[in-house]
Amino acid sequence: MSDPLTIFEEPGTLRRPILIMAFAGWNDAAESATAAARYLGQIWPARPFASIDPEEFYHFGLSRPYVRFKSGSRTEREIVWPATEFSLSQPEALDRDLIIGVAVEPHLKWRAYCGAVLDLARRARASLVLTLGALLAEVPHTRPVRLVGGAHDPELAARLGIRPTRYEGPTGIVGVLNTLCRERGVPTASLWANVPHYISGIENPKASMALVRRVLGLLNAEADLSDLEEAARQFDQNLEEIVSQNSKIAEYVRKLERKSPDEDEVQPARPGEVRDELPPSADLVAEIEQFLRQQRPEQP
Repeated sequence: MSDPLTIFEEPGTLRRPILIMAFAGWNDAAESATAAARYLGQIWPARPFASIDPEEFYHFGLSRPYVRFKSGSRTEREIVWPATEFSLSQPEALDRDLIIGVAVEPHLKWRAYCGAVLDLARRARASLVLTLGALLAEVPHTRPVRLVGGAHDPELAARLGIRPTRYEGPTGIVGVLNTLCRERGVPTASLWANVPHYISGIENPKASMALVRRVLGLLNAEADLSDLEEAARQFDQNLEEIVSQNSKIAEYVRKLERKSPDEDEVQPARPGEVRDELPPSADLVAEIEQFLRQQRPEQP
């Protein structure tokens, strides 16, 4: 197998970069983690920095490439593959650089894939590999977003404001990557947002904003988040209107609110688990989508 990692420029002059990664799929409830990573990549100017070729790692029947017209042409098409793309930000206001990677969780050869990520971290002399994730949990949307995770040392965990989770069970590429980082002596940390399981099928800007703010705190950086804050406010407002119209869902939310927010461990919601108290999440998603369609102005 040829080297799947391509770096587009010499990384020797980077300033203690942090490599931030998020993966769509199992690790990305309500698309919260990938949205947060992309947002971080847009706060400061960024340029393409590296990529991992998808050929050995993806089942293209599951993550299909797509076709599009080439820039400036309406006749010539190109194939866009589900590659892992990394961008580089070098903010003047910070004392370090950021390498941000967003990808679909690979289907094959996870150890080899993580080896390519670690090769990038080594060649760029990354000071930290930070992964972002989001999990479905039995938490109400009315509470502040709870973040959990872990770090390679207690001091970093304290700076991130997280306590290690006691979760045991199936894991995704994020868990594998963090474990291999620790085994190979690469500083690593992981931040996970708890997303209400009953709104799993809707993008959750509130959870994305919590992740973005925590990363900015780690960087001692400030940024204008007004558009993300407005999206989160509108998200909450829409949910409140929907929940207020459904007594069964409203009672379930109140039940979640009565749970202590200081519990040591919020229970993840397992796929397929039956909850008699709540209508299927698909029903709530359908209601919210219908509500949002009704809010759109009619086209003339």
